[in-house]
Amino acid sequence: MFQKLSSLLFIVLIVSSLHAQDTTQKIIEGRRNDKSQLSKPYVILISADGFRSDFTELYDATFLKTISQKGVRANFMTPSFPSLTFPNHYSIVTGMYPSHHGLVDNTYFDKASGLEYRMGNKQMVGEGKWYGGTPLWVLAEKQKMLSASFYWVASEADIQNTRPTYYYVYNEKIDIANRIKAVKDWLSLPEDQRPHMITFYFPQVDHEAHTYGPNDAHVAAAVKFVDSSVNALQTSLATLNLPINYIFVSDHGMTKVDNEKTMSMPAAIDTAAFRVPWGDALIHLYARDATKIQSTYDALKKDSSITVYKLDETPDYWHTKTSDDKYNRLGDLIVVPHLPKVFNFSTRKTTPGKHGFDNHTVDMRATFMAWGPAFKSGLQISDFENVNVYPLVAKILGLQIDENAIDGKLDVLRKTLK
Repeated sequence: MFQKLSSLLFIVLIVSSLHAQDTTQKIIEGRRNDKSQLSKPYVILISADGFRSDFTELYDATFLKTISQKGVRANFMTPSFPSLTFPNHYSIVTGMYPSHHGLVDNTYFDKASGLEYRMGNKQMVGEGKWYGGTPLWVLAEKQKMLSASFYWVASEADIQNTRPTYYYVYNEKIDIANRIKAVKDWLSLPEDQRPHMITFYFPQVDHEAHTYGPNDAHVAAAVKFVDSSVNALQTSLATLNLPINYIFVSDHGMTKVDNEKTMSMPAAIDTAAFRVPWGDALIHLYARDATKIQSTYDALKKDSSITVYKLDETPDYWHTKTSDDKYNRLGDLIVVPHLPKVFNFSTRKTTPGKHGFDNHTVDMRATFMAWGPAFKSGLQISDFENVNVYPLVAKILGLQIDENAIDGKLDVLRKTLK
């Protein structure tokens, strides 16, 4: 009996450890701001995942409505394709389209290594080899400016052997009051230890919009939570009297889909001939047998419920041509269901809220607002692509970039600055 109880306890401890979340702050010791960086302003880049461009008005986010009138607001921001969390968060902080920085989907097959990258694989997420480009925190650190991250896609990875000076491994255990306190503590450090580039991430709107659909009261509550939290963050930091610039963005929007009558794997796809990583708004088909590509493409073209693309047939604004595929990670074929339909290859019912669709779809539109001493006041601007945020932040912080190495251009958002 004792042996059975000991075995059961051992199993419980193993399961508990697997589900434990690391809530400790990570600090790279020994770094200091260079003297040339001490007088630079500060940027807090805030993302509210899934915060569609119309949610501010739709759910009466009073603080964001008011503060954006004192700064800059875009009609909407266009996400990169696919309109998914990992590719777009990384596009925002690298100024590059997904096919150029390598994070082409939340889940994809890397032909060079023969491995499948998954956003749910914590070990992979922390490995710098998956991420191309130079994210803002790496850019800052390499120019002797300290950075910090209270979450962002890839911020816990050793990209170019560099992480933020202060960061947290992603978890959802730390409450908002302690997160705000951590940011204030960072900005209260002596100036040579104080981060000038900070990222801050909210998952709540995305979670609720997935679970209940974008038109549900739970989403309204999540928008209110984000709104009040950003207000609390700014109020707390105002006492420090620092030149802090806030940029509030989202990675994509959200739409209502038919989660009752979902689409199974198309019969024309032979999984013995193709690898098919998980997807619902789109799927990549990676050929195990290249001779099957054309016949599979021809068969899929006959299915009126989907659109199938070879890479060189995709819309130009997706930036998914063969010539774009820098890391050879795009599928040989890309298959897209027609809204409101989505793929579901599991036995479990899928959620009613989805994203990942064509990035020019109205419901995929993201949010952009900015305010602080660097920005003009009361400026409404037209839509723009999210890759243009990167050179804007670099300009505010006085960081040097090579615009020829990225897709974003400072001229797109230069007009927002004083």
